[in-house]
Amino acid sequence: MEKKKWTVGVDLGGTSIKMAFIDETGAIIDKWEIGTDLTDNGANITRDIANSLDEQLQKHAHAKEEIIGIGMGAPGFINFEDGSVFEAVNIGWKNFPLKAALEKATALPVAVDNDANLAALGEMWKGAGEGAIDLICITLGTGVGAGVIINGQIAHGIGGMAGEIGHITAVSEGGYLCNCGRTGCLETVTSATAIKRMALKDYQNHPESKLYAIYQDKQDVTTKDVFDAAKEEDPFALSIVDEVARYLGEALSNVAILLNPQKIVIGGGVSLAGETLLKPVDHYIKAFTLPGVYEGLELCKATLGNDAGVIGGAWLINKQLKRI
Repeated sequence: MEKKKWTVGVDLGGTSIKMAFIDETGAIIDKWEIGTDLTDNGANITRDIANSLDEQLQKHAHAKEEIIGIGMGAPGFINFEDGSVFEAVNIGWKNFPLKAALEKATALPVAVDNDANLAALGEMWKGAGEGAIDLICITLGTGVGAGVIINGQIAHGIGGMAGEIGHITAVSEGGYLCNCGRTGCLETVTSATAIKRMALKDYQNHPESKLYAIYQDKQDVTTKDVFDAAKEEDPFALSIVDEVARYLGEALSNVAILLNPQKIVIGGGVSLAGETLLKPVDHYIKAFTLPGVYEGLELCKATLGNDAGVIGGAWLINKQLKRI
């Protein structure tokens, strides 16, 4: 009996590389991780992926001929036409021919896109965005990124930089310095890093707050601490969440007016706060956007977690090979 063909999803991060075998329905057969080798400016990464793939195929007694192809997400700016990486600072790549290098290493067809775009595709196919073909998937972590899907297709823009919502200007004057070199970017006021900074900057002025007590106990305050305190109606924590929600809601309202999406999906580590974050963000989206845009919009939490990227990779290679 002929075995069913699988695709391989790959999600490259600065610390680890997530990989998975995925069937034609989008279900994960198996998933695993390997470390990201950053030596020699990431020169060994495609070799490591190929070796790990061979090991897992042997473990499953599955022939490489039964693999349709590989869909891979990578950080940084991607040339979606040839699958090369303009620059991925945390990996060490600059003008790196990722698609060509991985195809050579694995002898399989490869499709490449930005990791935030693949997360959006994964959520569209099998996650919170299922059933929607016009959606925005925001990733709130140490940084802020987004994938924009219009009529079922990722929007890349002329330079492949569409969706860089984290670098929308949120604070026009006196803002914090962003990693991009500019000041006042949305990322500087809505990321996990920003939320922690807000708490540490002002906790001393709120000795009645749970966050003050937490700092006295462990000499630190985390983003999770802020949201946990907000859930308990801590006024200082609630003020931080409200400030973050206002910045994010205002930015998303502008994006919604421009694109009129059916869904906005919020993922990343910060999204684990759930309704504590989503409820005030929804309030500000409603306050800032057009009624007709808001009425057709659903704001929801991502459901795939760390699997979004590999599932999106599977969708991407299937789409490139015209299998879906």
